[in-house]
Amino acid sequence: MAAHKGRRLRKGAATTAAAALAVAALSASQAPGATGAPDTLQANAGQSSPVPEASADGNATGNSPYYTDLPPLKSPLPSPSSTIGRPVSQGEGEAGIPATVLDAYQKAEAELRAVKPGCNLPWQLLAAIGKVESGQARGGRVTADGTTISPIIGPQLDGNGFALIKDTDHGAYDGNSSYDQAIGPMQFIPSTWAWAGRDGNGDGKADPNNVYDAALAAGHYLCRNGWDLSTERDLHRAILSYNNSTDYLNLVLSWVDYYRKGTHSVPDGSGGVPGHRSDDGLPRTSMPATPGTASPKPSKPAKPSKPANPPKESPSPDPSTPGSPSPEPTTPGGTPTPSDTVDHLVSPDLDGTELTATAGDAFERRIGARAVTKDGKSVAKIRVRFTISGDTDATFTGGERVATIATDAKGIALAPQLLAGEQAGTFTVSSVVVGHAAKGVGYTATVTPRPADKLVRTSDTALTCTPGGEFGQVQVKATYKGAPAAKVGATATLIKSAANPTANIVGPYFKDANGQPVRTLTGLTTDANGLVTLPKLYADLFSGTYLLRVTTPGGGSVTVELKVSVLASAAADPSPSPSAGS
Repeated sequence: MAAHKGRRLRKGAATTAAAALAVAALSASQAPGATGAPDTLQANAGQSSPVPEASADGNATGNSPYYTDLPPLKSPLPSPSSTIGRPVSQGEGEAGIPATVLDAYQKAEAELRAVKPGCNLPWQLLAAIGKVESGQARGGRVTADGTTISPIIGPQLDGNGFALIKDTDHGAYDGNSSYDQAIGPMQFIPSTWAWAGRDGNGDGKADPNNVYDAALAAGHYLCRNGWDLSTERDLHRAILSYNNSTDYLNLVLSWVDYYRKGTHSVPDGSGGVPGHRSDDGLPRTSMPATPGTASPKPSKPAKPSKPANPPKESPSPDPSTPGSPSPEPTTPGGTPTPSDTVDHLVSPDLDGTELTATAGDAFERRIGARAVTKDGKSVAKIRVRFTISGDTDATFTGGERVATIATDAKGIALAPQLLAGEQAGTFTVSSVVVGHAAKGVGYTATVTPRPADKLVRTSDTALTCTPGGEFGQVQVKATYKGAPAAKVGATATLIKSAANPTANIVGPYFKDANGQPVRTLTGLTTDANGLVTLPKLYADLFSGTYLLRVTTPGGGSVTVELKVSVLASAAADPSPSPSAGS
């Protein structure tokens, strides 16, 4: 939420604020995991212009207001006690985080450590943002599952002292069908929540008013673009992408530094609520309520309500590339924004909308969309959202399934490179204009299986056994153009004859999970060396010579002979006999 230029962070404490922020910025650069000396993104206390190279895909909060209270000058105790009846020092009290809220931050950190270990997200960063955005969910006024007791709604972003962001959710989240308002303990605007929302408490839905959902969404939001938050440069970029204000950056860094020095949990609902906001003295609309006080009446009343069915979209954080053009400017007073002038999106090239790649590879073509007016003129600086849909494990670079990119001077937005997963099949990629109904352009992408053009058995030992016995296991190696073919799917079938590759109904067999005979196996996959070892083969009571055929996409095939005979003996054992004198 945005501080306005020239305003002091805290009335009557300008000197203290500047000194504390300077110390905080320096401390953050020396925090565990930070590397290198301060670079061009190092914020200076009192600097009012945004630090360069902030994320260019908009921000999470729409630059809405935020709490500006600074951490106490006295550091928290390293291991504070929560003994009932003992006086709590100022530092220790501020270091306390409501138990459910703290748990949400720490669980979000744990999940991000698992799915995006290169991000190095500290939970203290989530706590710092939660502190300045909502006072830790209004001091922990949440239910047992983490849902706020009442919705936390920011002012309507109508250009009256704030940015102008017209309604994008039809009032489903913020109760306002005219303008967007930041929502929940992490204060996402609806258009950002639509793609960034996550289910953090496992109840099957992504609710911005739930601290587990909001904290996990904030974590993924901060970890997009391949950012490594243990580096000062990426940490600053991530914070500025949440709210593009240097005052905001410095304030969050000061709280991160404070929480790193020690914290503890306090009972839900017992946390303090900050008293100063970045919009003090500015026109207000609906503001988050403070316990025991009445909320200011909005200029355009709209009762916030929790949607029964929030807008459904892939809940992946936005992986748009830093340095891409800035999102569209909005203008108060009813003047149409660039988004409003867009009539439709078209493909920016002449190669069509069909894409093909082999499993595990990157698609050679970059997909994109060009925004045009009714008369075909290009529209720059509007946001286009690309979404991967369908039963697929394909992603954009960075592992995300949603990307929001701003159009350049030619009206073109190029999505991050599309990566085929291991799952073969067809999926779609759609594109829409963020916050505006306009016909989009869609792409159809096909992932073909990894190929192998040659298969060989790795042993020449004869495979024989008696009726009702067991064969030694069969191992084959797959190669493609002479190199080992890893992660290639294979099918093994006990065939009727060399001329008839259909599955036999008698003779050797595999067993399924229930121990029943099966004579065709699918879903086999070669390892990193191109090897695949088949499950154990069994013989029924019929003697004879049988054939096992293994095939792979790309034309690889090998046929193995199996003999079932009453004369078969220990020679069928593939293990070598001890040599003389051993």
